[in-house]
Amino acid sequence: MTPSLTDLLPRPIVVAPMAGGPSTAGLVIAAARAGALGFLAAGYKTAEAMTAEIAAVRAVTGEPFGVNIFVPGAPCRDQAELRRYLDSLSADGTAGEASWDDDHFDAKIAALLAAPPPVVSFTFGCPPAEVVSALQRAGAAVIITVTSPDEAVAAASAGADAVCSQGFEAGAHRGTFVNDDAPGRDLGLLSLIGAVAAVTGLPQIAAGGIMGPRQVNAVLAAGAVAAQCGTAFLRCPESGAHPLHQAALADPRYTSTTLTRAFSGRPARALVNRFILDHAGAPAAYPEINNATRPLRAAAAARGDPERMSLYAGQGYRSATTLPAVEIIARLSGHRSGP
Repeated sequence: MTPSLTDLLPRPIVVAPMAGGPSTAGLVIAAARAGALGFLAAGYKTAEAMTAEIAAVRAVTGEPFGVNIFVPGAPCRDQAELRRYLDSLSADGTAGEASWDDDHFDAKIAALLAAPPPVVSFTFGCPPAEVVSALQRAGAAVIITVTSPDEAVAAASAGADAVCSQGFEAGAHRGTFVNDDAPGRDLGLLSLIGAVAAVTGLPQIAAGGIMGPRQVNAVLAAGAVAAQCGTAFLRCPESGAHPLHQAALADPRYTSTTLTRAFSGRPARALVNRFILDHAGAPAAYPEINNATRPLRAAAAARGDPERMSLYAGQGYRSATTLPAVEIIARLSGHRSGP
């Protein structure tokens, strides 16, 4: 039987899946202990690595948690434009191979069906309806990230139990189904909640720039059932974010965020640094560009250069604190002492 969101959310706080390192089993366990719903980020991992993280969480807690999966897109159509961009990276060092992959999608789905977590969420698209129903039959609730009313309609048609409505304020990758710049997917969070509610009655988890209890209360008042926060946890002790990334969130030289394809070939919100300014014209080519820039970003981190790292962050990044995750969750919940 698929669990309801009410059963999964003693507190209306969700700790976002943050692929590439920030999300850890320790962060998910801390969230569970505080009555929040934490997500493991399966993106960029093999099915075996994902399964190992799930086992690490289950070994410590029996509380609900989720796993987030990336829905694969199509290979880059404009290879000439991709090649021009790759050539522009030569000044930054030796890039990796600009290869396309499906992020082990089928293997991850098979592993989740074999031992389903309480929740599975999807980003970058809507999985086939048969995948959604199979996970539900196995006992997992399914949440799909949406950035527009049209995407919410598609999620509902696929049979999702809920949607994660991601506003324009959110840090890291936009969860858009299609990697283009079509209008209508740049709604602020409160506008998006209303627009999604107008086309589907699915429960909404609200994501985007939520850093404190007043913002949590605002999205709940707007009709969401929970607030999803990512940037708020980037600097906490349980975060796996690189220390340079954590420090940059408080560094006065980083004064703004912007949406960029420079690091991955998909729109993502990050602190404005030298790499973004030098590579403003990145094409829509994900995961090809992500794979190509990975060694460049790793080399920058190794030499202590945040100007060439992907410093993903939401618009509220200045409010990120170094408090433990349990205390951040308590603050987001309005300092309530219990779930």
